Amino acid sequence: MASAIEVSAIIPTYNRRDLVIRAIESVLAQTRSVDEIVVIDDGSTDGTGELLRERYGDRVRYVYQSNAGVSAARNHGMSIAQGSYFALLDSDDEWLPEKTTRQIEWMEAHPDFGMVLCDVERIDAERRVIDIFHRREVIREDGWALRWIIHNPALAPASAILRREVFADVGGFDESLRTAEDIDFHLRVAHRWQIGVVEAPLVRAMRGHDGLSAESSTYDDYVRVVERAVDNARGKVDAAELNRALAATYARNARGLLIQKRWGDGYRMATQAWRLTPDAALRRDLLRLIPFGLRRAVRGLLPG
Repeated sequence: MASAIEVSAIIPTYNRRDLVIRAIESVLAQTRSVDEIVVIDDGSTDGTGELLRERYGDRVRYVYQSNAGVSAARNHGMSIAQGSYFALLDSDDEWLPEKTTRQIEWMEAHPDFGMVLCDVERIDAERRVIDIFHRREVIREDGWALRWIIHNPALAPASAILRREVFADVGGFDESLRTAEDIDFHLRVAHRWQIGVVEAPLVRAMRGHDGLSAESSTYDDYVRVVERAVDNARGKVDAAELNRALAATYARNARGLLIQKRWGDGYRMATQAWRLTPDAALRRDLLRLIPFGLRRAVRGLLPG
């Protein structure tokens, strides 16, 4: 029997009492109403719960949990949501008014697809536009998109609407990952479900204010996730394509490791990338890491 609740918005939050208000208001402003707003408070100590109960009452389903991380909060939200569709929204992001209208219409027209994404307007902490992430630059055609996503699995969760059956099938976000949990989820969905794109920026996503991307574990998590996805895709995606994707992943993260002065790890990753593919453009990028790494090393030796 179909759920009487069509769309559930799932918002994890932690000590963002002012930002989460903006996120919720963007859900309430949708031209196609959202039936259920689930806010999972991941152990906030800033009065988030009191503010939301006072401001929204029973319009928001507020649930508090002990701090367990964003993946656990998203998973908790999806496990209790009642909708046929799950619409994800991080508490520092917001939807534009036509998001649910356009994406749910798209899903209704494509009953065999598990998830639909949209373009993302990326903004900084002062809400200035950085750029627009155009999904079609990665996912060239709607459908079985793993062969493209594996080259660039970046995912803004706020851009995604998925059927509840997808969560039941692939599970939620990997709670063992501190970072890269979003790309891991994206890759696992792409492995088992068709994915589509609405070519319009329907989300504003804030970037660069939390600092997680600067953590050393970011590079390790990212590489581990892509390596696992490549292994799982053997036999499903052309081997040369997988090698190019893995080599590009190693090359990107080698640069980050050099920035963090992890010289040995950066060298090993760059060497792995070189061995995986004869792609000339990628090898030129790898060669550029030599002077880049030397400059970083010399800068670290200078006083002050």
